[in-house]
Amino acid sequence: MTDPVRSAFNNIVLLMLLTSVGVGSLFLIGIEYLAGAVWSTPFRRVFEFLASVVLVIPVIAIPVYLNVHSVYHWSHTDAVAADKILSGKEPYLNETFFLIRLIAYFVVWIVFYFIFTSNSKKQDKTKDQKLTKRNIRFSALFMPLFALTLTFSAIDFLMSLEPHWFSTIFGVYFFAGTVLASLAAGTFLVIMFVQKGYFIKGIIKDHYYSFGALLFAFINFWAYIAFSQYMLIWYANLPEETFWFINKWEGSWMYFSIFLIITHFLVPYFALLSQPSKMNEKRLKFMSIWILFAHIIDLYWLVLPTFNPEGFVFSWNEIGFIILGLGLILTMFNWKARKENIIPIGDPKLKRGLDFRL
Repeated sequence: MTDPVRSAFNNIVLLMLLTSVGVGSLFLIGIEYLAGAVWSTPFRRVFEFLASVVLVIPVIAIPVYLNVHSVYHWSHTDAVAADKILSGKEPYLNETFFLIRLIAYFVVWIVFYFIFTSNSKKQDKTKDQKLTKRNIRFSALFMPLFALTLTFSAIDFLMSLEPHWFSTIFGVYFFAGTVLASLAAGTFLVIMFVQKGYFIKGIIKDHYYSFGALLFAFINFWAYIAFSQYMLIWYANLPEETFWFINKWEGSWMYFSIFLIITHFLVPYFALLSQPSKMNEKRLKFMSIWILFAHIIDLYWLVLPTFNPEGFVFSWNEIGFIILGLGLILTMFNWKARKENIIPIGDPKLKRGLDFRL
C-alpha cells in the first residue's frame, strides 16, 4: 500500500474528528434549548464557536470522495459484481447515492448552525426572548435530523470501510464518542476562558461540577455501548460479525485495543470518579485534553485496521493529520471568538446561569 492510500485513510480520521466536535457541539446547543438548562447558558457561545467547524467539514470531505476507490471496497464495480453480499447492498453503497447523502448531511448541519447562531447573535442586540423560543422549536426539529445524519455518516464513512460487516449499535457508539469529544473540547476552552479572566465573575465550582458530571456520564455511556456491541457480537458468534473484532485483536492491534480501553475508559473513569475531582479546575482541564485525544485514538482504531490489518502504524503521516484537525478546530474557534461576544449577553437565562447553584 502506498502513502497516498495511507493519507486517504488518515483523512477519514480527520473528517470524523471534525464531525465529532462540530456536530457534537450543535447537539449540545440544541439540548440546552430543549432542556431549558440555565447552568450552561453563560458558556453556550463556546459551543457555538466550536460548531463553526461544520463549515470546513465539506472541504475535508472532498479528498475522501476523490479517494473513494482507494479506501472503500464497495466502490469497485467488479468486486460488487463478484460478491453476492455487496450486490445486495449496492442500491445503498454506490458512489452516486454516497455523494447525495454527504451533501444532505452537510446541508442539514450547516443550515442549523446558521439558524442557531444567527438567532443567538441577534438576541445580543435585541434582547428579544422570542428568539430563544424560536431556537427551542428549531432544536426540536434538529434532534431527529441530527440522529439520522450522524448515524448514517458514521455508517458511510466508518462502518462501510468493511462493507460485509454490520452493527445496529454502531451509530450509538459513534454518538457517544461524538458528544464526549465535543463536551471535552468545550470544557477545556471554558476553563481557558476562566483562567484568562473572561468568565471570572459568577463562575463557581458548581459549574465545573456540571461539566465534570457530564464528562463522567458519557465516559460510562461510551463504555456501556462499546461493551454491549462487543458482547452481543461475541454471544451471537456469527462469522459475518465477529471478523471485525478479530481483526482488531490480531498482531499489534491487540495491544492497541487494550490501550484504547485504558485511555478511553479506565483512566478518565477513575480520574473523575470522586465528587471533588469533578470540581478540580486543573484535573478537569487535563482530563478534557486526555478525553479528546482518547477519541482520536478511538477513531484511529475504527479506521486504520482496514488499511493495515497486520498491525498498527504510526508516524508523521498520522501526527500531521491530527495536528491539522486540532489546528482547524482552534482556527475556526479563534476566528469566531475574535468577531463575536463570548457570552450570550441577550439571553434571558444568563443571570440565572451565572447564579447557578447545585
